[in-house]
Amino acid sequence: MPKKRSGGGLSPTQQAAKFLGVSVLAGAVMAGIALPAAGALGLAAKGSVQGFDEIPANLKSPQLSQRTTILDGAGNKIASVYSRDRTVVDLKDISPYMQKAIVAIEDSRFYQHGAIDLKGVLRAVNKNAQSGGVSQGASTLTQQLVKNYFIEEAGDDPTKVAQATQQTLGRKIRELKYAIQIEDKLGKKKILENYLNITFFGEQAYGVEAAAQRYFSKHAKDLSLPEAALLAGIVQSPSRYDPVNDEAEATKRRNIVLQRMAEIGDISQAEADKAKEEPIRLHVRQPKNGCITASRGASFYCKYVEHVFLSDPVFGKTREDRAKVWNRGGLTIRTTLDPQAQDSVQASLKEHVNKSDKVAAAATLVEPGTGKILAMGQSKPYGYGKNETEYNYSVDRDMGGSNFGFPTGSTFKPFVAAAAIENGRPATQEFSSPYQMLYPSPVQACDGKQWVNNENAKVENESESEKGPYAMKEAMAKSVNTYFVQLISSIGLCPVVKMTDAMHVVQGDGEKLPQVPAIALGSKGISPLTMANAYATFASRGMYCTPIAIESITQKIGNERKSMQVPKSTCSRAMTEQTADTVNTLLRGVVDSGTGQQAGLTDRESAGKTGTTDERKNAWFVGYTPNMAGAVWVGSARQNVKMVNISIGGVYHPLVYGGQVPGPIWKDAMSGALQGKPAGSFNLVDIPDGDKGHDDQGDGGHNGNGNGGNGDNRGAIGGIIGGLDGGQNGGTFPTPSFPGGFVQGQTNGGTNGHGRGGRG
Repeated sequence: MPKKRSGGGLSPTQQAAKFLGVSVLAGAVMAGIALPAAGALGLAAKGSVQGFDEIPANLKSPQLSQRTTILDGAGNKIASVYSRDRTVVDLKDISPYMQKAIVAIEDSRFYQHGAIDLKGVLRAVNKNAQSGGVSQGASTLTQQLVKNYFIEEAGDDPTKVAQATQQTLGRKIRELKYAIQIEDKLGKKKILENYLNITFFGEQAYGVEAAAQRYFSKHAKDLSLPEAALLAGIVQSPSRYDPVNDEAEATKRRNIVLQRMAEIGDISQAEADKAKEEPIRLHVRQPKNGCITASRGASFYCKYVEHVFLSDPVFGKTREDRAKVWNRGGLTIRTTLDPQAQDSVQASLKEHVNKSDKVAAAATLVEPGTGKILAMGQSKPYGYGKNETEYNYSVDRDMGGSNFGFPTGSTFKPFVAAAAIENGRPATQEFSSPYQMLYPSPVQACDGKQWVNNENAKVENESESEKGPYAMKEAMAKSVNTYFVQLISSIGLCPVVKMTDAMHVVQGDGEKLPQVPAIALGSKGISPLTMANAYATFASRGMYCTPIAIESITQKIGNERKSMQVPKSTCSRAMTEQTADTVNTLLRGVVDSGTGQQAGLTDRESAGKTGTTDERKNAWFVGYTPNMAGAVWVGSARQNVKMVNISIGGVYHPLVYGGQVPGPIWKDAMSGALQGKPAGSFNLVDIPDGDKGHDDQGDGGHNGNGNGGNGDNRGAIGGIIGGLDGGQNGGTFPTPSFPGGFVQGQTNGGTNGHGRGGRG
């Protein structure tokens, strides 16, 4: 009995018997003979296949993975992404030299035999027996095509790839049966076309079109004789014959192909000799794969699109299903990205913030009433090197953003105002608004619960000169902290929660906002996209629309393109038009005469709000016109930089304010994005000044006696407020002395009412 070679391989005699068995089997199959005794050849052995007649009769050609092209809203290419770089082309778009070269070197009798080349099998058996190993194979192009089908279906799963390429008799028999079917179904030309589109040519290039582009920067139809011979020679061993890394070895292999073409009469010997004399002339085009190569600084937008695709059930029931479609590629994704807006955002960020600065900036623009994301950028580019990042500061964690978003400071105050107005409070509502005060307590929360200031947490305004009384209009313009703490305490937490729910305002980690008064001052982390889209609700007069980034997708299947279903923005009313119009009027005052004057646009109506958090670790400006909304955040992603005595974009700042750094970024970004576009108008309302509209709120503090008011059951809270600040106007309840630093909070803001506070 022949012995196995060391390492467990088969002896030459066993190899010969194996090849002979395969050839006999193949001949029998072609003759239509059933093989009940297939087990004699080992077909029913463990790790093989059940039996030849039990192999499924139909092999479906896999949809070949191709590159996906992502376009902006105007149809310009942003990026190409792919798991395998491939562009499928018709046979007529492949050079005749290439067609002849691959046949000559891989299967010279391709047009003379069927699915299996019995003559080639016997020749291989004889050759291998003589050499004592497996020096020559006998697979036809059709069999190689079937093998590549299995590999393509395996994708990036290493176990499945191993199964598709394992050297077992069972796999070989399965390959033979499917090869017979393909020959009968497709014909020679289609088989050749499919093979040239599926096979691997090294250097990340799958298929001849990608290979022609990679090595010669030209289309497959334009390949010359020497170029075609070079590519055909690579297929047998892409690493060994790689012309980029081993030109000498690749040249030898190319010349073997040329000689073989001459031997079978595809070209003359003179043509072969002339081509052999030519040196290899590569014009290598580096692969531009993935969002990191996106144009217009749209890498983060591109990654956001990928996250949308992988997370939205419209593209598949499970994430695995969606990933399979994405990796297969062949998609043309048209996004909502506005090239003018994107260019403007990137130019503004570059002008105002250096990528090497200690802090970063992120900006996002959206369209009110549609939810379209028009632009998305940041000062630190996408990448993995110094002063680069893979985190998208504009979006939530599950879409590739930071863990928690960023505390928003006073940009949260308009949500509190909207909740109050929606619940019947007048925009003339006035509170005592002292320079500093304890958080009023208790405060009504949802489900009958109450928040209680057990830790004696306090709040103070930016400046000691900021002390009331203030009405809402002036308090919003000056961003008076104590006013909005009194306001949220007065109306209770539930109206604010309901309002932010309606505007889909959640924390950057996807969690709902906690029911604590500190949210009025922007103590919790929220993403710029969420803030921009929420403010767009004001611009669209109270209609909230879910953000969308994808306009349409077509998928290439064979030679046809099929439209895919894409997520649609859904719009719902978050507040009445009157409430939105009132907030618009309030926020217009911020840019006209308040903390956001440096952000106000000069050629059209605009509105917005500044925000700076405790210890100046975050600065914001969120604003809008009737037809565009945007949010700009500046700060440290790790929340470890206090923006005091700091240089940003080459400009020194003793103290950073929301209107001072983010405001100008927003202004320049919006100005460029809106240039040439219509200038709409807000539906402004009249908000009188100086009307003390809080008799039902327990304003007895202004008379100095700390008594509750005569209004509804919230008067008790007003009495507490009045008692705390009654000393402001000569009352008998003096203002207590409070320790400083109530808003230190936790890393992402406290949940007990004293997280980061907001500043103007």
